[in-house]
Amino acid sequence: MIERHPLQPFLPSNAKVLFLGSFPPPQKRWCMEFYYPNFINDHWRIEGEVFFGDKNHFVDLKKKSFKKNEIMDFLKEKGIAFYDTASAVRRLKENASDKFLEVVEATDIHALLQQIPECRAIAATGEKATQTICDYFKINELPAVGGSVAIPGYEGLRLYRLPSSSRAYPLAFEKKVEAYRAFFKELFIL
Repeated sequence: MIERHPLQPFLPSNAKVLFLGSFPPPQKRWCMEFYYPNFINDHWRIEGEVFFGDKNHFVDLKKKSFKKNEIMDFLKEKGIAFYDTASAVRRLKENASDKFLEVVEATDIHALLQQIPECRAIAATGEKATQTICDYFKINELPAVGGSVAIPGYEGLRLYRLPSSSRAYPLAFEKKVEAYRAFFKELFIL
């Protein structure tokens, strides 16, 4: 069964960074209707720690959810956009693992970039997203985790590979925070 992407791209007009993950988890795992909706994914905890020194800044502990409106306001203020590298997928197993995602239709990244002309960086969050972006732009070598490469055809635009915010990714939370902090500092967002 082919799944189409359930969310619209989040593209603030002032976006300097475009985060591209692989694809949202099954909706039964969502705690909000936005990117990184799985409560056990640490993306919003990482950003809370990086920008506010508080991993629970965007967390609603009572509801076991994230504060979607606060997140959206923050992203608009900072100029951070979100979407995913696949517009349609087939899940080979009924879980959220990238390992079992088959990309049926890659996202038209050029069309996203046309809507955010100030964008200077694409941040891939995980190996599947990085590989899909590299295939899309015909980049032969994946950047190392924490590294970046130039994107052909776009002057000044780079692809950064950040560690996955999934708890399944074997890197300590603090190390993930360090990588995201270094990325945001390099782009003068922090």
